[in-house]
Amino acid sequence: MQDIVKEIYTESIQAQIAAGEVLPSALESAAFTIAQSLINGNKLLCCGSNSCHMLANHIASLLVNFYETERPCLPAVALNSQQAHLSAYAQPAEHDVFARQVRAFGESGDLLLVLACSGNEKEVISAVEAALTKDMQVIAMVGDEGGELTGLLGPSDVEIKVPSKRPSRIVESHLFNLHCLSELIDLTLFPQDEN
Repeated sequence: MQDIVKEIYTESIQAQIAAGEVLPSALESAAFTIAQSLINGNKLLCCGSNSCHMLANHIASLLVNFYETERPCLPAVALNSQQAHLSAYAQPAEHDVFARQVRAFGESGDLLLVLACSGNEKEVISAVEAALTKDMQVIAMVGDEGGELTGLLGPSDVEIKVPSKRPSRIVESHLFNLHCLSELIDLTLFPQDEN
């Protein structure tokens, strides 16, 4: 059993090393895009597919509160994955749960941050399509080949594509990458004096 645990650690470490080789530029671009949008008075809407929704909540919380260094609040909202709050009478299609909230709360200049594993999750694809109709930029955190989601992104959008096929490794990397983003955003918006 302990050998299996060691194999899991090794696989996770190797996935992180592979991500560290290919993602720094995308993370830098995403952090700058988010910081610039916030400076311009816009907000960040966050959502994630089933296994990634907790991560959308996490990044929104880090921005509203703070990551490691206390600083002013930043406007970020995690979209609700529960359909019950949307309507007491008419339930939208399951894949439309985030899209309806993007259409309701998103404005031109806002950003949509989506987190997914394969990039083929319908609820995330619908959210991105809704954001594009609102003239919002998209930051997509996805794994493997990026799926359908990759085809929706334009030149001003940012894709952070984890080089792994395993959902567990992708989710682990997403969490690490969100922490990197949080730190980069803080350093950009609230530079700390070295002394």
